[in-house]
Amino acid sequence: MRSTEHNSRAVIATFLATKRIAAVGVSSNPRDFTRSLMKDLVERGYDIIPVNPAVSAMDGRPCYHSVSDIQPPVDAALLLTPPTATEQVVHECAASGIGLIWMHRGGGTGAVSKAAVEFCREHSIKVIVGECPLMFLPQSGWPHRFHGFLRKITGAYPQ
Repeated sequence: MRSTEHNSRAVIATFLATKRIAAVGVSSNPRDFTRSLMKDLVERGYDIIPVNPAVSAMDGRPCYHSVSDIQPPVDAALLLTPPTATEQVVHECAASGIGLIWMHRGGGTGAVSKAAVEFCREHSIKVIVGECPLMFLPQSGWPHRFHGFLRKITGAYPQ
């Protein structure tokens, strides 16, 4: 379901302008890509709030059991969850007043769930489906820039 019909550069820009973001499903494994993504975002000035029920702290930050536990609440959530968990998480996000969700995908299905995307639409939640934030941030590493370049020449880059 990686389709630009769901994603617009305006929604991506709005998400990236939001500086306090829940990172839901970030791995407890410090070598996992989700941890390097979180670290990169923190280094860029984002206040990333990790959410993983298996740990209480991550990289010196308190880690929350669920989105609803975050105080004060956040306005945006980056989902790094398996698709089956994504469906539950979007319900929690809606109940917590989160109106902006990014379902990450670096490869495979990522966090994308068709049912979760539909739920977001039905509840007026802006959703970015199946992209990686690093592809849209300046001075990202060459794999992210190359991925963006390939998406542009194939016409799959969000407009």
